[in-house]
Amino acid sequence: MEEAKYIWQDGKLIDWKDATTHVLSHSLHYGNATFEGTRAYMTKKGLAIFRLEDHTKRLLNSCKILVLNCPYSFDEINKAHIELLKANLDCYTQNVYIRPLVFLGYGVMGLYHAKAPVNMIIAAWNWGAYLGEEGIENGIRVKTSSFVRNPIKATMGRAKASANYLNSQMAKYEAIECGFDEALLLDDSGFIAEGSGECFFIVRNGKLITPPNDNSLESITQDSVIQIANDLGIEIERRRITRDEVYIADEAFFTGTAAEVTPIRELDFRAIGNGKRGEITKRLQDEFFSITKGENPKYDKFLTYIN
Repeated sequence: MEEAKYIWQDGKLIDWKDATTHVLSHSLHYGNATFEGTRAYMTKKGLAIFRLEDHTKRLLNSCKILVLNCPYSFDEINKAHIELLKANLDCYTQNVYIRPLVFLGYGVMGLYHAKAPVNMIIAAWNWGAYLGEEGIENGIRVKTSSFVRNPIKATMGRAKASANYLNSQMAKYEAIECGFDEALLLDDSGFIAEGSGECFFIVRNGKLITPPNDNSLESITQDSVIQIANDLGIEIERRRITRDEVYIADEAFFTGTAAEVTPIRELDFRAIGNGKRGEITKRLQDEFFSITKGENPKYDKFLTYIN
């Protein structure tokens, strides 16, 4: 990881190396924490955070679901993002990944968490394409995981909870060790849920299809792509998808803050379409990156400029 100068921690900027916490912090032992993945992009007007307010709203919604009494308001969290990026501006040489985290700190042990102190940090650093620049252009190889997405009857999928990502971590590990780039997880009924940290789309006969968020996070990038597709006149369908339907799809791709819009060229040793980035995927990619670069005035509302 490429370090920056400062991290925002509990209301103030501190040196990156000093952003530490106690080994008996509650969240470290029991997993009750919530976070966001947010990006800031280099534009002609300077660095701009993509859909900052939507990410902050989702962070606070997650806190409510997990009964984490976040000590900071919506406006305070937005201002803290801007303050941090301004302080680190000289460190950023490319697009920036931002990680706000609300967690339970030191002072209470045991499963009952309500009396544990609530802490918050925001960190931001240079980070390029999560699944690789080559993957953005040529697509990635994906394996259906042996791990099932957390069932909604057991966890709360609307919260971006740290604990929810354990099976994602295991699925990602399995996929990489098997020679693939990413994992695709099914739900407990056997339908496509999402990637280890991404939402999933296919294209069939010119129609864009993506599963509902029944047991997965309400994705901000997924929503952005749906809005873009509407603007481009692409028909959209929200419905369940089976694994064998993916095999015969014309195109497939992942979306997410980290993954952005990443084509899938192969699933389970079966080429998707012609085994390359599809035409509709490229159109959506091009428009998405145009928006993040500040080149589409209609979507300037998505950007919070830093300088």
